[in-house]
Amino acid sequence: MRSKWLILILILSLAINAGVLVSMGYHYYVNASIPSSAPCPMSPGDSHLYQSLGLSSVQLSKMEPLAQKFHGRLAELGTRMEEKKETLTNLLQKDSDPASIENLRKEMAGIQDEIQKEVIIHIIESKKILDPNQQQRFFDLMRQSMTRKENQ
Repeated sequence: MRSKWLILILILSLAINAGVLVSMGYHYYVNASIPSSAPCPMSPGDSHLYQSLGLSSVQLSKMEPLAQKFHGRLAELGTRMEEKKETLTNLLQKDSDPASIENLRKEMAGIQDEIQKEVIIHIIESKKILDPNQQQRFFDLMRQSMTRKENQ
């Protein structure tokens, strides 16, 4: 009876590990096949967007520090996420207990949530700098960008 439980636990553990590996492989494949994204439209170096929005020098002077702060925060969160990915790989390699893997997954989901919040805050703050016509153009460009990425 005891050996049956042990075999059942081992099979369950193998199934969980296989599922995690397949999931990671799928996400790696999907991310590797996505072409590199276009530069951030709010980046100070992207003059095309600024020209198409017709930002004044006052607006540019407000937008550039906002973009620098945003990109710095994203870089920080990206570094944290890369560290978590490395830790996850190590945990999976060592066949660590599922609880520690799940805790790490939750931490990674928290970082992704922070990234999404930062993007939303950045868009809202950027919108405050723009006049109504520029806002319309900005969101039209955002929609085009999202549609282009979905179709690729």
